[in-house]
Amino acid sequence: MRALIVEDDARIADDLTRALSSSGFRVEHAGDGETAWFKGGTEAYDLIVLDLGLPRLDGLSVLKRWRAEGVISPVLILTARSAWTERVEGIDAGADDYLPKPYRMEELLARARALLRRSGGQATSQQMVGRLSIDMNRMTIAVDGVPVHLTPLEFRLITYLALHRDRVLAPTELLEHLYGDDDSRDTNALEAVVARLRRKLGSGVLGTKRGFGYFLEDTV
Repeated sequence: MRALIVEDDARIADDLTRALSSSGFRVEHAGDGETAWFKGGTEAYDLIVLDLGLPRLDGLSVLKRWRAEGVISPVLILTARSAWTERVEGIDAGADDYLPKPYRMEELLARARALLRRSGGQATSQQMVGRLSIDMNRMTIAVDGVPVHLTPLEFRLITYLALHRDRVLAPTELLEHLYGDDDSRDTNALEAVVARLRRKLGSGVLGTKRGFGYFLEDTV
């Protein structure tokens, strides 16, 4: 899963990056509103954590621009402004959730997972997808009830496929959500991850539609 943190405080941004990365997200950062508006409008994110008090362009204006331009990424507003009127304004502008500072990182991660589940049409953190059982909170996976050890990259690929289980996902889309800007993004790297997953998961789990992309068996 791919997340964008929009926060001008470097310390807070670093804390959020570590926490979300350890929870399976591939994280990018924007330190001002103009950069955030550009990145959010030109790249696809599974989650955006947005501070309101930003330099160059305030967070609420960024959010309004995104929604006006058709950006549908789930947005969690994170701000020191705690008045209920400001929370209403943020929700009305298109935010999906609102968390005032100070906050507990555990609550932020729980809200982030909930937004992911909602965007994927799921109600709980434990999902059954074909022969797979996936626990988003514990970051574990099992096939036919047997636990399988996955690397963080492999887990990100499986969970992204599960969240978008109703369609075949093109390699280009998967590469965008698996790798950072400085990482390899070629299809050979993706094929290597898929090959490892097939060895670990066995047959009949991860399917390919030649010329189109990948999907989880029994879901498309």
